[in-house]
Amino acid sequence: MSADDRELAPIRLEIGDKVIELATTRASQGNHGMVITPLLQQTGLVSLDPGFLNTAACASQITFIDGDAGILRYRGYPIEQLAEHSTFLEVALLLMRGELPAARDLEAFETRIDKHMYLSDDFRQIFSVMPRRAHPMATLGAAVNMMAGFYPESLDSLDPAAVSLATVLMLAKMPTIISYIYRRAQGNALLYPKHGQSYIENFARMTFQLPGERFDAPEVFYRALDTLLILHADHEQNCSTSSVRLIGSAQANLYMSVAGGVSALSGPLHGGANEAVLNMLSHIRDNDIDPKDFMNQVKDRRSGVRLMGFGHRVYKSYDPRAAIVKRQADAVLEALGVKDELLDIAHEVEQVALSDDYFIERRLYPNVDFYTGIIYRAMGFPASMFTPLFALGRLPGWIAQWREMIADPAGKIGRPRQVYVGYPKRDYLPLDQRK
Repeated sequence: MSADDRELAPIRLEIGDKVIELATTRASQGNHGMVITPLLQQTGLVSLDPGFLNTAACASQITFIDGDAGILRYRGYPIEQLAEHSTFLEVALLLMRGELPAARDLEAFETRIDKHMYLSDDFRQIFSVMPRRAHPMATLGAAVNMMAGFYPESLDSLDPAAVSLATVLMLAKMPTIISYIYRRAQGNALLYPKHGQSYIENFARMTFQLPGERFDAPEVFYRALDTLLILHADHEQNCSTSSVRLIGSAQANLYMSVAGGVSALSGPLHGGANEAVLNMLSHIRDNDIDPKDFMNQVKDRRSGVRLMGFGHRVYKSYDPRAAIVKRQADAVLEALGVKDELLDIAHEVEQVALSDDYFIERRLYPNVDFYTGIIYRAMGFPASMFTPLFALGRLPGWIAQWREMIADPAGKIGRPRQVYVGYPKRDYLPLDQRK
């Protein structure tokens, strides 16, 4: 037996005159775990960890991140290899099943997805009653929730056949839903999916094709969009994924659980970062600010100027996804013949950060959001659609994490503890005695 296979010794914890032993869980990579479940029962204490910065709520086999080394792997496969060689639907199968699919399995999955991309006329009515000015994420959340009403045969969280159907329906209908949200806001007629087109080609055509015209884009357009979705497909236990797991722990169906993920992603601290980057770059351009001067303002805390798209909660070196996105940005803009001044400004801002000790010492490197918005903008997506695109990319991860949680025999309904810091017991005062 190798050292890596040996059980970790229990942790002995001394609290006052009491000594308790806490079991440990060995990680295949990364941080090992200390099981603190007995802490409350044996000591009356709970762990207090705001933001869950040091709390593992589950043991997972899906995604591994090493923030210090800049590593991201799906089921053990480096993100760089998947981004170069794989497709979004292949990565979706990998995340959900644990292995890269054989060619026949991938083809069968793609065929099944293609069959279910259509939305019934009744479902399409949802978009006609939503205000055109509604934020796309509000409409997306409502539509995902409504899937539970339209597909009752796929709701049983403990029935493998129902879960398989719900998985396919979610992946198949999400691009159609997002394209309809965009077209509704633009005042354009909704288009049907076309059998025989790829997942990405169908989504792009349903989104951008104008009446009486044919939508054509260079191959680099489709490949870049596919790659961006792959890069966002999963990212361990982030806010939205944790929300999906927590909701699902009550055996809520996949649709309701994913709708919770959509809601979490709508928050500007989670899903709105790439839009914030565009706003920052536009501010630099519109006010004719030299990027070096802007970065000096960032270093002056009194200025209140914030640097968006740099640094990450997990990554303390260069975000491995950011380098891939940067290359895609250059290729897409060149292929589309787009000259975007914001891309030039982004390059200058990045060069300042990578050569300035202030940013290097603080490990403020570009993250995946820094160039993503520039690509989406070049493709024709408005900033309001950036977060729905993020949701489409993250969907396989949400589904895989939900399925892993549902199948875990050690799983329990989520019920975080708290440390109460309010008033002790006090007696009710009649209304006429209150000051």
